[in-house]
Amino acid sequence: MNVVVVGGGLAGLVCAHRLASDGADVTLFEREPEVGGRVRSIHENGFTFDRGFQVLFTAYPAAKRELDYDALDLRYFTPGACLARPGKRSVLSDPLRDPRSLVESAFNDEITLGDKLRTLALRRRLSSVDPEELFSGGDQTIRAALLERGFSEEFIEHFAAPFYGGTTLDRSLSSSAATFAYTFAMLSRGRIAVPARGMGAIPEQLADAARTAGARIETDREVDALEETTVSASGESLGVDAVVVATDPKRARELTNLASIPTEARGCVTQWYTLSGDLDVGKRLILDAAGEADAPNQVIPHTAVAPEYAPAGETLLSATFLGEPEADDATLAERTRETLDSWYPERSVNSLSLLHTDRLPFAQFAQPPGFYTDLPDVRDPEGAVYLAGDYTQWSSIQGAMESGRVAAEAVLEDAA
Repeated sequence: MNVVVVGGGLAGLVCAHRLASDGADVTLFEREPEVGGRVRSIHENGFTFDRGFQVLFTAYPAAKRELDYDALDLRYFTPGACLARPGKRSVLSDPLRDPRSLVESAFNDEITLGDKLRTLALRRRLSSVDPEELFSGGDQTIRAALLERGFSEEFIEHFAAPFYGGTTLDRSLSSSAATFAYTFAMLSRGRIAVPARGMGAIPEQLADAARTAGARIETDREVDALEETTVSASGESLGVDAVVVATDPKRARELTNLASIPTEARGCVTQWYTLSGDLDVGKRLILDAAGEADAPNQVIPHTAVAPEYAPAGETLLSATFLGEPEADDATLAERTRETLDSWYPERSVNSLSLLHTDRLPFAQFAQPPGFYTDLPDVRDPEGAVYLAGDYTQWSSIQGAMESGRVAAEAVLEDAA
């Protein structure tokens, strides 16, 4: 059986690997010079810049199934976060996973004692639930779900908005509560990490596995059109038995004419900087608890987590702005400097120097309450054409990898 996979993101790579492992003759076309889709890294002058701020939730079932964590040489964040506002920083963590933070977290006054107890109760409940069941039944916004569970406005504004706003790229918390519950469950069962060589090591490993299984991966090859099982790639027409479309949502809709593929986007801008000295937060994220206008939603001390991201002796950090800010790169960098200056009045941050900027207008597809009831099925395109992409599941590394598995199984079942 000859199969073409269109797109070399996580979904396409997983699909190609599984098809080739089952004996299919697989060719994957990727229009970019390298695989990875939205999960890529740039290596420049000894620095590693991931494409936007992305991390791996180690408890994701699909990631555990498809990846070799030991080979990725993972570097782990400390649970919880540092909540920052002008003139004040405080630690909020999970004392069950980070006992050393017990005293600091207990006396954190950004949220109430009741919120801390409710968080532990929610952790216990979600740590045992089947995460796939979360994407069924009724749904509501993250904000509504938190209020319904009794969480205070302080908890929502000071912690949930920047933390889960950073996860869904929606600080208003108007996204689906199912995505919140799933990621909360994963945090309760695992950790947040990055590979020592950057997030781009993930698609590189998947591509190596696909090639080892026998798949051919051709980069700089764009698929121009599909007509049933005829694929036009860079002017060459190929007749195949099946096609798996694993491109970004907009291109997938263009190739398949399938209107159910979601194309409403959530974007962000991530900048990378050097700084003299470190930020004294260990391996934790720094969240903007104040929600100041035009401020970065989160700042990440990358070299504290993964020293391999920078040359020896260098401090590398990133700041992520949600949405699509119109300000130019220099203005955003100055806004980060002003924000850090307000968070760290006791030290100078004048040495902050911009290295790299990533503008991602389509970092995720929008996921309002109940979005999962309208997503396309892998078999929805006509003929022997299938879909593989997080837009058939939910917008995440988990969704992308799982979709690749599901698409491969559909191709093989139909062929049998």
